[in-house]
Amino acid sequence: MSAHDEFDDFFGDDNDAPVTDTRADGRLLRVPLSRLAPNEVNPRIDFGTEAELVDLGKSLRRRQIQACPAVSRGAYLKLWPDHAKEIGDVDYVLVAGERRYWGATATGNPTLNCVVDDGLAQDRRTFMEVVVSENVDRQSFNPVEEAYAVQALVAEFGSNRAVAQHFERVDGWVTQRILLTYLTPDVQDLVRKKTMPLEAARLLGKLARDNEWDSTKQLAWWQDEQKQRVAASAERSAAKKAARKAAKKVDAPAAPTGEPGSGPEQPTADPFYGRKTDRANSALTEPTPAESGPPANAEVEGMPVVPGQAGPPETTGEQQPKPFPHSDGVAAARYLIDTMPTDEFDKMPPICAYRAARCPCRGRARVPV
Repeated sequence: MSAHDEFDDFFGDDNDAPVTDTRADGRLLRVPLSRLAPNEVNPRIDFGTEAELVDLGKSLRRRQIQACPAVSRGAYLKLWPDHAKEIGDVDYVLVAGERRYWGATATGNPTLNCVVDDGLAQDRRTFMEVVVSENVDRQSFNPVEEAYAVQALVAEFGSNRAVAQHFERVDGWVTQRILLTYLTPDVQDLVRKKTMPLEAARLLGKLARDNEWDSTKQLAWWQDEQKQRVAASAERSAAKKAARKAAKKVDAPAAPTGEPGSGPEQPTADPFYGRKTDRANSALTEPTPAESGPPANAEVEGMPVVPGQAGPPETTGEQQPKPFPHSDGVAAARYLIDTMPTDEFDKMPPICAYRAARCPCRGRARVPV
């Protein structure tokens, strides 16, 4: 039991479990390649190109960081006695690490570091779990090889669900991978080269399984699927272009008012009532120079003519109302007088007698009372 000290009390650590050696038999061996063989149940067959294996072998020659798990020849043959001829007269059989084995072989490395643990060969299920787990968890694992690895696990575990539960996956995870095993070798090669997407390959695998399609029918389906994918891609591209064109049209600035194609005139603010009105339909019109008053030399009945003083407007047909002139006091008074009924006008104070020169009533002035 480990020693207990004051730091345990300070940090609240009351775990006195001792550190133990977890190695099954503690054998880390440097095994000559001539006394070592790969197992015959590894689903992985693609270990990379010759150049990649040479690079790996050179790296192993400098330093091998990860040892390869292995079992003795006798422990392996208890599980697969019919593999005696294939593995030959060796002392140990690899459980995992076959790529390292071929990398060392490519560069002539004499040995590989191995951890020998016959506990990995207590039964075929345990052995296959170790073989497949290392490959399935590797992202570079070929999808087709992964499919055969999962299929081998199903053969040992007895069902898809048992494999899924053991690896804490859903049942569909197992089924989707096994579907690739129904593809013919030439179609599987398309998957390996990533010419056929994985989701399409699994769909084809389901069709091949359910309909027992041969290589000709599988390749014919893939050719038709490619045409449909190209057509769908073109349709999506056309829809995106149309959407961008419509967006640009909406964002384009409107043409100036009055120009051809500018559309109906926009409402403008009424200077008198302070609300928007449509100038095309408004009863108020902008004053013109002719409506600003009489000429400078116009005579007003009973009053002297003041130079620059506006006189009564000329009447030519129907008189149109004008907007209220807020910025011109004289014009504002004239506007009120011109639009005022006669009876209301008579109630006004008799200011014209006192300010005749500035009176805006233009001839409507009355005699003071």
